[in-house]
Amino acid sequence: MRIANLSGRLALITSEGKAVDVEQLSEGRFAADPQAVYGQWAEFQNWATDTELPVGIAFDPTDLGAPAPRPRQLFAIGLNYRDHAEEAGFSLPESLPPVFTKFVTSISGPVSEVRLPEHGLVDWEVELVAVIGAHAHDITVDAAWSHVAGLCVGQDLSERILQLAGPAPQFSMGKSYPGFAPMGPWLVTPDEFDDPDDLELRCSLNGEQVQKGRTGNLVYSVPALIAGISEVLPLLPGDVLFTGTPAGVGVSRTPQRRIAPGDLLVSSIEGIGTLSQRFTG
Repeated sequence: MRIANLSGRLALITSEGKAVDVEQLSEGRFAADPQAVYGQWAEFQNWATDTELPVGIAFDPTDLGAPAPRPRQLFAIGLNYRDHAEEAGFSLPESLPPVFTKFVTSISGPVSEVRLPEHGLVDWEVELVAVIGAHAHDITVDAAWSHVAGLCVGQDLSERILQLAGPAPQFSMGKSYPGFAPMGPWLVTPDEFDDPDDLELRCSLNGEQVQKGRTGNLVYSVPALIAGISEVLPLLPGDVLFTGTPAGVGVSRTPQRRIAPGDLLVSSIEGIGTLSQRFTG
């Protein structure tokens, strides 16, 4: 099942790539608000599975918003691929990797225009994003996938100067400018994948591939991250988890590379889809 935020309304995406409005099809049983569905996720999933979808309507990808536009909590993970930890010059964490947040106002849809901050060094990080579908507190790794509503593509855009400025790094601030958390193009439920723990992800800048990896190489898998975080605090329906990025970021290159006005960044994950960000000065 694929669910989308189409012009601010909850939609189901058919196998032909058309959209069906959920509020209309369910005769008001489920609200139009895309964020609200996670509070009824089990009920919604059962209804959607048992409901025959009509043909649906074609839509413009620019009308898609983030599938979880207003999470109560947004978690992001650092150093969760060995090759990225190595290129950044850090040892692998001995326990749960670094956890920080991207503030919710940074969230945008899958096709967007992003204004670059003045005097910044903006970098790319393609990431698998998991959205929580059921309250999770102190759960086991084996139980974790049952608490996931679905997966989407994310970009953890990062302004490195602010992020790494001392005396203490400002990870959350440097990663939270408007438009720095594009997500989408829709949410795909875990049952749609042959193996949700091993998906290829790619990122290209102006047509040049800059990142390629597989989520099977995560140091902490999606279930391990959910179990580890939930030992400390509850994960709530609709919460968002950016899971980390593989090697190939600009700040670790020699010479360093940064996103410039006019650049086009394309991020994709197999079985899910693609994000497209154009940058302005």
